[in-house]
Amino acid sequence: MRLKVALLLTKSLKTGSCILLAGLALTLCVCSPMPVPDIPARNWKMSVVTNEDSSWAKGAHLFADLVKQRSGGRMQITVYPNAELAGGNQVKELAMLQDGSIDFTYHSNLLYTNLDQSFAAISMPWLFKDYSQVDAALSGSTGSLLLKAAEDQGIAGLAYGENGFRQLTNSKLDVRVPDDLHGLRIRIPDVELYNSIYKELGAIPVTMNFSEVIGALQQGQIDGQENPIDVIVSSKLYDVQKHITVWNYSYDALILGMNQDEYNSLPATAQAIIKQAASDASKEQIRLSRDAARTQLSLLREKGMTVTELTPDQVTAFRGHTDPVYKEWSGKIDPAIQRLWEIRSPSGQ
Repeated sequence: MRLKVALLLTKSLKTGSCILLAGLALTLCVCSPMPVPDIPARNWKMSVVTNEDSSWAKGAHLFADLVKQRSGGRMQITVYPNAELAGGNQVKELAMLQDGSIDFTYHSNLLYTNLDQSFAAISMPWLFKDYSQVDAALSGSTGSLLLKAAEDQGIAGLAYGENGFRQLTNSKLDVRVPDDLHGLRIRIPDVELYNSIYKELGAIPVTMNFSEVIGALQQGQIDGQENPIDVIVSSKLYDVQKHITVWNYSYDALILGMNQDEYNSLPATAQAIIKQAASDASKEQIRLSRDAARTQLSLLREKGMTVTELTPDQVTAFRGHTDPVYKEWSGKIDPAIQRLWEIRSPSGQ
């Protein structure tokens, strides 16, 4: 194409300015993005609480790239890691999404429990056996009902991503039986459900922003924390924790949410681009998260962590301690969503 334009410009010197202008017009036509009809110009902000190495941030950047590409550059998104727009405060970050100070976020369903406790339904202790049960729940009626609940809170739920099954790390001992947890100070997010779970397990739950966790572990203010493997690795928690217990005690979804008023202000063409980009990016984010869960235990061993993978019998001992959590939360969750719990086998099985 450069050769053709050069020839055209050379010829224009001989034949006059009209051909020169035609050549410039051709050049502009070729180099400009393909126009997309009915797309408004937007510059949006997206926040994630984790750092740039996490699957959250990678999924967010892919989402931003897809939106820009498919809108012909009309709609652009800047991604901010580490919840920096909210000073590292996850609860504030979600509130800023609601009021429109932030346009998009990836947020755990657990944080959404501060808006509607029904979001706790999919993170109950040892509810899901595997990813196939997770995928069936989120692609079915449970997933649809939870996204509708988000809409009721001023958030358009565009797609589900994944934080994953959560594991336990600590600096004291290998946790193998419930008694090992007694007295351990475990950081949890600002989520009432996890407060209930860890109290039943005999630990001391300590609510703390994720941005404060590394410092608190270094200073001995807490003994451990719980998160999926992707977050443990990307945040380099292996530098301040000696032990990890793999027990898949709670599943944690991500919701790619958009401020509802901003979403409603867009024409249907723009909404369709955003929803499809959210779906495509979140599928890739889920793949990255599951790859990390499958492959990164070896890295944690290389970094000096003791990895304890509980057997089914060992897990059963912990599950039995959390039966009261289901009784406590049964009255807090929409009965239609709570029907999901029917997949959970009784303790001891």
